[in-house]
Amino acid sequence: MLLASSPLLANELGTGQSDFGGIGLMQTPTARMGEVGHFAIGWNRTEPYRRVSIFAQPLDWIEVGFRYVSVENRLFGESIAGDRDYLDKGIDAKVRLREESRYWPELAVGLRDAGGTTLFGAEYLAASKRWHDLDFTLGLGWGYLGNAADGDSPLEWVDDRFATRPTDAGGDQGGEFALDQLFRGPMAVFGGIEYQTPWDPLLLQLEYEGNDYSNEPSTEDLSPDSRFNLGARLRLSDSIELRAGWQRGNELMAGINLSTNLAGLSQVKQDPPPRALDAHQASDWPTVAADLRSNAGIRVHEIRQADDDLTVIGEPMTYRHLTQSEGRAGRILQGKAAPEVETFRFRWQGRGLDLREDVHDRDDFVAAARSRDAEPRHRYGIYAYDHLTDDDASSLYQADPRRFTWQIGPGVEQNFGGPDGYLYRLFAAASAEVTTDANGWFSGELTATVADNLDKYDYIADSDLPRVRTFIGDYLSESTVGITSLQYNRTARLGDDVFAMGYGGLLEMMYAGAGGELLYRPFNAGWALGLDVNRVRQRDFDQRFALRDYETWTGHATAYVDTGMEDILAKLSVGRYLAGDVGATLDMSREFDNGVRIGAWATFTDAGDDFGEGGFDKAFYITLPLDAFFVRSSRDQATIAWQPLTRDGGARLNRRHELYDITAERELGRYWESYDKTWD
Repeated sequence: MLLASSPLLANELGTGQSDFGGIGLMQTPTARMGEVGHFAIGWNRTEPYRRVSIFAQPLDWIEVGFRYVSVENRLFGESIAGDRDYLDKGIDAKVRLREESRYWPELAVGLRDAGGTTLFGAEYLAASKRWHDLDFTLGLGWGYLGNAADGDSPLEWVDDRFATRPTDAGGDQGGEFALDQLFRGPMAVFGGIEYQTPWDPLLLQLEYEGNDYSNEPSTEDLSPDSRFNLGARLRLSDSIELRAGWQRGNELMAGINLSTNLAGLSQVKQDPPPRALDAHQASDWPTVAADLRSNAGIRVHEIRQADDDLTVIGEPMTYRHLTQSEGRAGRILQGKAAPEVETFRFRWQGRGLDLREDVHDRDDFVAAARSRDAEPRHRYGIYAYDHLTDDDASSLYQADPRRFTWQIGPGVEQNFGGPDGYLYRLFAAASAEVTTDANGWFSGELTATVADNLDKYDYIADSDLPRVRTFIGDYLSESTVGITSLQYNRTARLGDDVFAMGYGGLLEMMYAGAGGELLYRPFNAGWALGLDVNRVRQRDFDQRFALRDYETWTGHATAYVDTGMEDILAKLSVGRYLAGDVGATLDMSREFDNGVRIGAWATFTDAGDDFGEGGFDKAFYITLPLDAFFVRSSRDQATIAWQPLTRDGGARLNRRHELYDITAERELGRYWESYDKTWD
């Protein structure tokens, strides 16, 4: 399999990952940014710290990420985690203030360890300027980056409170954003130079730190012999880089970075070619429906004709762009449609719900398929709208709605960031679906454990909330084979823009019950409003059919907004969570042209101190379209999430199906921009 992506900045001058993660030198950041979509995972060790970081560039002006720092000579505490090393978690963000120009350097402001215990909390201003094979950085740091205290903060001129820095702004158990610390206390100068050697794979670094190591979470004295650090980056391939350095004048650093550009992920396709316009005419409409499935990727529910309109009603199953499905389908319909047919209509559905209709003029389509010179007339003659009724249409073909589908594949469940360390479970999953009619279906999933390390799980959350999620280790270790879900679902369209869904059964690994969802989604409006209400009861640890005593109501009102800025989707949910706490979840994500989505969410509730370690729930996630990895087109996708801690506060029901996803084709999205796909 050949995986293509755009050039990777991680190996270019001035754009390597720092020890803490994020673009920088070693211990210090720079003002540099990566390409949009840049993604990096890093590991390094400088005694007594081992760091793992994950950073991404969702927009060209902001870099975000998080890290875990293991302190080798400090323990969580015997009563909590025995002899396991202390593990600190932190969230970072860097924002570009100005791009580099001929005379101006790149300027950026950033926060380090802003959402954790702030053991490494810092703020900084940095400027970077390139000159031939050298990249220079000069910055001012506060907090961890300013412990050397080269001078007082200039912000004291604004308010005297900036003269001192609070030591407890992150909260007793971490997790709170340390807003009271920002840019307070003394500051220090930091900077450095990176040099591109004549041998392309090798870059050398010289760094001057702003930290004097006088305030460290280490139990040992880390006093430096020098504030200067020396380092090197060695590129092994486009995506793998080794790092080494001599830091503090007395300690060796070694690390490795893996990187790619998520926005550039793509794969050369080996799909069957589109049918020729003059291909042999299909003998009957069932054959046409089969061809539409195999070549155009449309699961056809019905084919109708009303006067000069031929309408295909179905669901897109294969190609990510509807233009590609419609272009392939038009070629197939051309060979069978009666001479009087003047328009090809495609009524797109999702789980039996009519979502929209796209209309192509037949003659314009045929002319454009034969000559690129005719494309403008066809392109600007296409129109899309909310579906219209056609009661006078005659049905040429109607599929049996009852069908059975199944698939088998691998999976992984993980829990990390707590005193138990990294917990994992590798499993095989078998899922199946049986449709009862166009709007109803049974779905289920069975999983079998292949490998795990769950014998390490023995942590009990320090919280007075009901244990709605912290039994995760018990669920994963109790049985090697379990029923993840088994439920019945049904959809309905209640009005022009109102959709509904009901469901009941074993809804997820931990909960059974019933619920319903309403969604108001005007056609191509860029926004939607949803409401879900659920009555659930906790399942037994063996993941069969037995239930535990705990039951509750949970549900949320959700607003979905396409911000119109760089393909960013904002979701705000307000409601009651599984533990009975009330609050809100904000989810922000950005989708690239290739379908990859980068996002993060945070949940704040009235749980307060009962939440325990972490303070609030949060996660970073990436949704990857399988289309980017395989030679055959696919609409399937997989989501990888990194959640620092599993806690009971802010816990949501993991619903298997959601109306916003089912009704995705209500938005035109990149429909017009993807016109060229019509001929692929």
